[in-house]
Amino acid sequence: MKVTVVGAGAVGASCAEYIAIKNFASEVVLVDIKEGFAEGKAMDLMQTASLNGFDTKITGATNDYSKTAGSDIAVITSGIPRKPGMTREELIGINAGIVKSVAASLVEHSPNLILIVVSNPMDTMTYLAHKVTGLPKNRIIGMGGALDSARFKYRLAEALEAPISDVDGMVIGGHSDNGMVPLTRLATRNSVPASEFLSEERLGQVLQDTKVGGATLTGLLGTSAWYAPGAAVSGIVQAIACDQKKIFPCSTLLDGEYGLSDLCIGVPVVLGRNGIEKIVEIKLTDTEKAAMQDSAEGVKATNALI
Repeated sequence: MKVTVVGAGAVGASCAEYIAIKNFASEVVLVDIKEGFAEGKAMDLMQTASLNGFDTKITGATNDYSKTAGSDIAVITSGIPRKPGMTREELIGINAGIVKSVAASLVEHSPNLILIVVSNPMDTMTYLAHKVTGLPKNRIIGMGGALDSARFKYRLAEALEAPISDVDGMVIGGHSDNGMVPLTRLATRNSVPASEFLSEERLGQVLQDTKVGGATLTGLLGTSAWYAPGAAVSGIVQAIACDQKKIFPCSTLLDGEYGLSDLCIGVPVVLGRNGIEKIVEIKLTDTEKAAMQDSAEGVKATNALI
């Protein structure tokens, strides 16, 4: 199992670290445009191998995609990160060109790979990857919903004053501050609806805090977060590599599912060795349907910019 991560910045390095620590891949290749940067990150990470007990080989390459040949899975994290006050959509001009070039280079050397897109605006970049590569729809995956759901569960556990292992919840819709649709109705604490413990007002606050989760961190850090995005990617990569058949909400190309077509947006999917093995259609309330439709309109508006 060979995994490539393009972009050796904070998010890409976190992806590589978490994948290596889980010890399911034989090799992780880091690629970056900055001379020596990926090689340095790879060396630093390899020097943790004996300490963290993993045998995954991590190598780095400066803009040399021949080193990625034969990759089973590739992750695109490259692009400019958000700064305080920026929306994900404001990154589109620069990041679209980067993602277009990177995706084409990856597929040239690994035509059978599964592609995971992290770069923002993530739903639009996932859609662009479809247009550029022509890969089957099951082999292009946008990471956003897995991260947003992790942030949702963090906020739920905080509100419930419960261990996070007790909490379950899912966010669908677009990976944007306005586009996320946290499904508070389906959130649970050890199979008991969260609404049994929390007021409608408190659940509403959890929903709002989840939607601005990325912006909150950008304001605190001065740039985009990296630990949780890296962990979200590693969970998706492991589900594919180990054929786990796990359900994650991911951005995927829809063709009539949820009443939507010709866009990538977050919905629950089953992930296995073939990538997206099934799109799971859950029954939404009228309110949730309306929120999903609004989210889709926002994604389409951003798509129109490319």
